[in-house]
Amino acid sequence: MVRKLAAGNWKMNGTGASLAEAEALRAALPAPTVDVLICPPATLLSRLSDTLSGSAIATGGQDCHAAETGAHTGDISAAMLADAGASHVILGHSERRTDHGETDAEVRAKAKAAIAAGLTAVICVGETLAGREAANTLSIIGGQLAGSVPDLVSADRLVIAYEPVWAIGTGKVPTLHQIGEVHDFIRAELEKRFGVGVGRAVPILYGGSVKGANAAEIFAVSNVNGALVGGASLRAVDFLPIVEALQAS
Repeated sequence: MVRKLAAGNWKMNGTGASLAEAEALRAALPAPTVDVLICPPATLLSRLSDTLSGSAIATGGQDCHAAETGAHTGDISAAMLADAGASHVILGHSERRTDHGETDAEVRAKAKAAIAAGLTAVICVGETLAGREAANTLSIIGGQLAGSVPDLVSADRLVIAYEPVWAIGTGKVPTLHQIGEVHDFIRAELEKRFGVGVGRAVPILYGGSVKGANAAEIFAVSNVNGALVGGASLRAVDFLPIVEALQAS
């Protein structure tokens, strides 16, 4: 049985006042039947972990360095994230790949470091609009999976998030058929590479303008096991309907 996950990526948003939103979400979800994760900016991770301590809501980082320690000013290691209370880390998000030129090889190295530190790596893949229009989506996704995901993984230390770059924060959403095609492809690639046991147990999330109004229909699509949510995760009133839709799916 694949575990379901609703993950909120706060990106570069939030200050101490935002902890009230996490408190509101905690109060509304005393015993969620799906996994719930919030990945705040690094400045809030320790405080958010304290705020959610004892709850069923986990916390995670938005990136980590491949090295455990060293002269890497401004970077954060996987061990540091774990020390701050994180259980997960988002890696290879399209904004990291675009803004910082991250390659598949760099994402793989970070994922290996995260897993070694006891974190679950949430590895993002996704095509640009140009890639979609050129009918190269599956080859792009296949290449990112092959290059970004380490060889030795267990199902409880890996999550794949499919985020079509052209749908992130734009309000545009692929058709349900398009989402299903990619998620089925990812599942098949995972099973081919890691075997049925691991391949079928890794959660595959959809991300890209997910909101309460469209969550239920997206979660009904084949091999969609949850969502990686951006803007709609910043407020409890917006994120809660998505979690509830996943619980009902």
